[in-house]
Amino acid sequence: MSIQMVSPRFVGRARELGALGRALSRAKAGGASTVLVGGEAGVGKTRLIKEFANRAAARVLIGGCLELGTDGLPFAPFTAVLRRLVREIGHDGVAALVPGGNTRGLARLLPDFGEPEGEGAEARARLFEQVLGLLERLAETEPVMVVIEDAHWADRSTRDLLSFLVRYQRSDVPLLLVVSYRADELHRTHPLRPLLAELSRVEWVSKIDLGRLSRREVVAQAASILEREPSPVAIDEIYARSEGNPLFVEALISEAGGGDTLPESLRDLLLAGVERLPEETQELLRVASAGGQHIEHDLLIAVAGLDEGALSRALRPAVAGNVLVVDGEGYSFRHALIREALHDDLLPGEHTRLHTRFAQALEADATILPSPRGEIELAHHWHAAHDTLWGLVAAWRASDAARKSAAYDEQLRMLSRVLELWERVPDAEERIGADRIEVLRLAASAASLAGEFDRTISLATAALEQLDSATDPIRAAGLLRLRGLVRFQFGRPGHVEDLRAAVALTPQDPPTKLRGQILETLARMLNTPETYADKTANAEEAVRIARAVGDGSTESHALTTLAWCRYDFADTAGMAGAFAEARAVAQAHQAYDALLRVAISESDQLQGAGLHEEAAAMARRGIADSEAYGLARTSGTFLAINLAEPLVSLGRWDEAIEVIEQALDLTPPAPYRASLQGFVGDIALARGDLERAQTLFNAQRSVLARGSFRDQTVLPHALREIELLAAQGRAEEGRELAARTLREQDLVASPRYSWPLLLVTALLFPDLLPEVSSQARSLRVEGELQRAESLTFAALAGPAEDLTAWQAAVDAWEGLRQPYTRARVLVGVARAAHLNGERKAAAERLATARELAGQLGAKPLITEIDDFARRAGVGQEGGRQAAGPGLGLTARELEVLRLLTDGRSNREIAAELFISAKTVSVHVSNILAKLEVSSRGEAAATAHRYGLFEVSR
Repeated sequence: MSIQMVSPRFVGRARELGALGRALSRAKAGGASTVLVGGEAGVGKTRLIKEFANRAAARVLIGGCLELGTDGLPFAPFTAVLRRLVREIGHDGVAALVPGGNTRGLARLLPDFGEPEGEGAEARARLFEQVLGLLERLAETEPVMVVIEDAHWADRSTRDLLSFLVRYQRSDVPLLLVVSYRADELHRTHPLRPLLAELSRVEWVSKIDLGRLSRREVVAQAASILEREPSPVAIDEIYARSEGNPLFVEALISEAGGGDTLPESLRDLLLAGVERLPEETQELLRVASAGGQHIEHDLLIAVAGLDEGALSRALRPAVAGNVLVVDGEGYSFRHALIREALHDDLLPGEHTRLHTRFAQALEADATILPSPRGEIELAHHWHAAHDTLWGLVAAWRASDAARKSAAYDEQLRMLSRVLELWERVPDAEERIGADRIEVLRLAASAASLAGEFDRTISLATAALEQLDSATDPIRAAGLLRLRGLVRFQFGRPGHVEDLRAAVALTPQDPPTKLRGQILETLARMLNTPETYADKTANAEEAVRIARAVGDGSTESHALTTLAWCRYDFADTAGMAGAFAEARAVAQAHQAYDALLRVAISESDQLQGAGLHEEAAAMARRGIADSEAYGLARTSGTFLAINLAEPLVSLGRWDEAIEVIEQALDLTPPAPYRASLQGFVGDIALARGDLERAQTLFNAQRSVLARGSFRDQTVLPHALREIELLAAQGRAEEGRELAARTLREQDLVASPRYSWPLLLVTALLFPDLLPEVSSQARSLRVEGELQRAESLTFAALAGPAEDLTAWQAAVDAWEGLRQPYTRARVLVGVARAAHLNGERKAAAERLATARELAGQLGAKPLITEIDDFARRAGVGQEGGRQAAGPGLGLTARELEVLRLLTDGRSNREIAAELFISAKTVSVHVSNILAKLEVSSRGEAAATAHRYGLFEVSR
């Protein structure tokens, strides 16, 4: 009886096959579809997927993640998918599926497509977009199923690309993504865990947890293998020992066929059958185990030292015994556990010798494996062989190959290995042709591109400490710019000093790209009134240099900065023209990062001017662009901040929370996450959920405590804490914080963020009014939003009965469409009217304020309104009553209801509101419950009867 026999019959798994079938049907019906298949090692994930693939009416493309020790290979499964597609339809066929026919981006996966173009985040973004576009174009001709196996071995680049494909696959093409992984290997800190959690929240992603076989299924499996039903005694032992794991069932049946005694350990069980093979076959399997789960035929020949005939004779028993399987142009172990057991069983001397042989074979013929796999496998084998010299040299070469493939995390890992080995190789500099400072510089750059920002700063600092800027000013300037930019973006001190030092190190003549970049970056960082002249001069010089050297990205960035220098929130037309010029330059040079910065800046400017609807629309367009460019996690999540802010202002709080949750699913950088959580905290506080508001504030504070941030972050954070303390009944602590903030912060520099702080301080702590008024007199008023804030402050600071002042404030807020602020100001108007004896006017204002607060779910404000009305003896008979079943509807639910009454389906509503169909379904269910109706038609009739649409507008 041969070892590791596979059951000819596929046993059980009807439920799982059904789930895969439904997922493929969803894809064919026009819905994005992804399935995550998890299970322990040996439970049959690969067999399940292959069985389904054989039945599926679709083109199936399979790629597996490859393990090298603890390292994965960058983009390995996608390289395998692309290679298989090339074999099936040829290079020309692939080119025909790529928009424009330009396949140079795919050269990062397969060198056959030429030399990759461009570098950096934008090159990586284009690669991601090309892969997705290729698969979608292919799916336009026939249904496509892409399988990514063994995702627990996926490197970071593979995980990032996988996340991109799942999140942004089109819903109008029949494309199914299937991802398998070993659930039992996902320890608490395993890097795949957060990705699986993130993807599980995507609406079209389903999950299959593949369990073990039942006793009845084990009997069926055994009978299929043995061609007879085993005895009850044998089944009892096999089932007890295997616990239903199909791989172990097969191994135990094999061993039972060979004798009465079964091995005690899993390792012995996996190796027992191997040990019955001919000695030359066992030796070849030990050799192959050092090469990883998959090994190419040519590489195995080179390492084994056998000719074709001898290799075939040695391999045949392993293939016949189902230890190895033929896999494309090479061989794979039938199960990774077998390879792991063989490799772990090597003696130390064998381990070193075998990895040395692999390294020597790859050194002798670099064409055996494609780049960057060949370079990274070479580095792995020299490292595993404990050869310090060649381990360093190979890691250096592998880092460059990873860079060309836009695999920046792997580039950083290889450069880190070079640095680790540096002191152990006396002539390291001569060996790689670069000094240690250059390795540190490249590592700092790779860390920045990989999103490892703290490491960027530490690596750049280490390089600068070893560098003599007097003799090497250009390299020092580049490092200072890199460190300064990262410090600026993530709230670390010293960024301006870094950039000023970098400017001093670069010559003015002739103009250079580096000097233009440094000046532009410095201009971006200068944000206080006393530095504005310097900011403008630096930006203008950056524009001149960028135009002279043809650097469109720097030119666009500098033009964006100049827009802020030359116009304020009152001049929206001037700002729009300036941003249009910057956008045109970025588009002409395909400078995606600069293009997204224009969207960030323009949406921010529109929000600051009080044009909330326009700000939200601009931010949405920017988010869509960021997704298309593969920058959803960075620029996209920053733009989510700029979308959430106007939505909060407009009172569309539930919609804002949806936007924020979607952005948080992308695991944005910590400062971005803190800003997003701040808005959720604001909503929680306004709705009276103090516990949630405090939890979110604590999370935000833990991030902000690790850096120094600009007024746009610091002042709203202080305002949140003041309001939270007051709401918790800790008024004295809130007052002390407000007074300290007034003393310590330069409020004049940022009126946009200072006016809200002064308003809340004046409202909550009247005893601070003299100091607050002094600050207010120094503040500029730019645009309609700040005008409304200044009018409200004047009303607060003036006599309480000044109805004219309060009415002017509420009129200003009416035009800005900010319901929550308008409601709060209406309470002030009602108080003034009451003091003037105008009971009906007071009642009308309170009724309107209560209606607005009710739509928002702002319970503390409702309580405040009701308490005042009761104490003042003022009824609300003069205002519109929000009675009836519509009272409990949120603004978001009203918007869904409006579209529902137009006859829109859930999917159409989702597209209109930029939310998921699942979220729409939840809203519809809530609406039916609140309106106490059972159908969509009844809900529409009720909405018309109570005039709810007029309320929502």
